[in-house]
Amino acid sequence: MEQLAIKGGKPVRSSLLPYGHQWIDEEDIASVVEVLKSDWITQGSKVNEFERKVAEYCGTNYAVAVSSGTAALHAACSIVGISRGDEAITTPITFAATANAVVYCGGKPVFADIREDTLNIAVEEIKRKLSSRTKAILPVDFAGHPADLDEIMAIAKERKLVVIEDACHALGAEYKGKRIGGLSDMTILSFHPVKHITTGEGGMILTNSKNYYDRLRVFRHHGIVKEDSGKGPWYYEIHSPGHNFRLTDFQCALGISQLKKLDRFVERRREIASRYNEAFAGMGEIITPGESRDAKPVYHIYVIQLRTELLRVTRGEIFEALSAENIGVNVHYMPLHLHPFYQQEFGYRKGDYPKAERYYERAITLPIFPKMSDEDVKDVIEAVRKVTQHYHKAKDVVNQQA
Repeated sequence: MEQLAIKGGKPVRSSLLPYGHQWIDEEDIASVVEVLKSDWITQGSKVNEFERKVAEYCGTNYAVAVSSGTAALHAACSIVGISRGDEAITTPITFAATANAVVYCGGKPVFADIREDTLNIAVEEIKRKLSSRTKAILPVDFAGHPADLDEIMAIAKERKLVVIEDACHALGAEYKGKRIGGLSDMTILSFHPVKHITTGEGGMILTNSKNYYDRLRVFRHHGIVKEDSGKGPWYYEIHSPGHNFRLTDFQCALGISQLKKLDRFVERRREIASRYNEAFAGMGEIITPGESRDAKPVYHIYVIQLRTELLRVTRGEIFEALSAENIGVNVHYMPLHLHPFYQQEFGYRKGDYPKAERYYERAITLPIFPKMSDEDVKDVIEAVRKVTQHYHKAKDVVNQQA
């Protein structure tokens, strides 16, 4: 392979650096072991404790822990009544779970194109996609950068819509000086290992609505309702079927321990992003992530875009070259409207969302996670420089194409 021959064929690193990774320490392990040795490993007190502490951190009234971020999205869409014939507006640049949750409920995800700077859903595009069937808006805080929440909430209020904010990338982020969590009708978190804190798998719904809170708790536990009916402590009723979306106590114990480190984890992510920004600032082949004045992003992922017109090869070949340097690159995400299911089921086609598609054609995700050492960061920077300089077009070729 040509990329292995770059500057003699010796990779920048001898071992693979993944794009994301959890950081579990002895304190975390001890907290899990303590619960595993107790009487309650699920449906115990650690679940309530974890919910309370995340709610306090995010400045919201209520939190409901569930088995995954996907389960959180599904539960939120279900309890607001999204069903057949309803539409929910979201971005095509997100993990499939955001739109899939709407599909699970029988609704139609309606995509709106993105801003080119923050890569979040564009407010003006949301307005264009509104219809009499619109029931909810699902903005995504892509890469940990909050969406334009005030404007989105204003649209929702005017049209009597629900805003379900997919903040699975954004725990710890701030919007206009306030932490993400209580700024939308419901806010969704994920605790997957590559996220800011982990419970292995897990998710959470944050809300200031007591009504939503009560219904979410019932939904995650099969739809079971227990009331003082006088028929005995064993008696319960199901008024509407729910799911088993419960999170275990030992997972919540891990989450409680991880939460103590969240600010440090966020600070390190921002520090790494700053070093990348500085290193890549003078490189014409690279577009670095944009930040709006209203946001303090937390960099769940760090995505560069390649100015492929300045390179002799495609994004795919740059991806392979960086992989050959043992840099664990990735791509987030193929626009959802390009997936076969969404094309076959809803009639979406290539060309429907040009900004999202252009982003996708140029995007590469670089490693960023708190446990990265300064040497790891230097390796990423060196590899990106090495590969892009090797494949840079000669100036006379660029001028001829201009």
